[in-house]
Amino acid sequence: MKTIVAYRSKSGYTKKYAQMIAQELGCDIKEDPVLSDIIGYDTVIYGGGMYAGGLNGVKLITGNLDKLSGSKIALFAVGSNPGREHEMKPFWDRVLKGTQGIGHFYLRGGFDFDKLTSGDKVLMKMLKVRLQSKKQRTEDEQGMLDAYDTPVDFTDKENIKPLIAFVRSA
Repeated sequence: MKTIVAYRSKSGYTKKYAQMIAQELGCDIKEDPVLSDIIGYDTVIYGGGMYAGGLNGVKLITGNLDKLSGSKIALFAVGSNPGREHEMKPFWDRVLKGTQGIGHFYLRGGFDFDKLTSGDKVLMKMLKVRLQSKKQRTEDEQGMLDAYDTPVDFTDKENIKPLIAFVRSA
């Protein structure tokens, strides 16, 4: 079975997972793919970071499902949040927009403010100000504020096991 892991990574956490997945499956890997890079594969695994309620670069997959028909598709999203079901369901509903048969997985990444692009830094500074202005914060909000000063990395090879099982299933 010819498999590829394609991904877009801004701060390195998605890349780290893509490399873990490709190593585990012994398959091809491609950063910043275009459609011609993924056509012809039996299995296409695509990963990207969660940004503004979406999945970075996922339109490469969801916008080309007709050209990928016959391929098994798995998506993985990487973010710093814990990935609770009540938060992830609306995210996946938006990303998948009614498509069927696409495996989808959340892999907890991390946060390092210094690795962000200047545009992302501006957005994250706005979030920081908003969080700081709250009189009471959730544990997640406080954790996010703390991560501005002390980067966090939750990547773990154990997190890829459900995705690997999906890809290997008939």
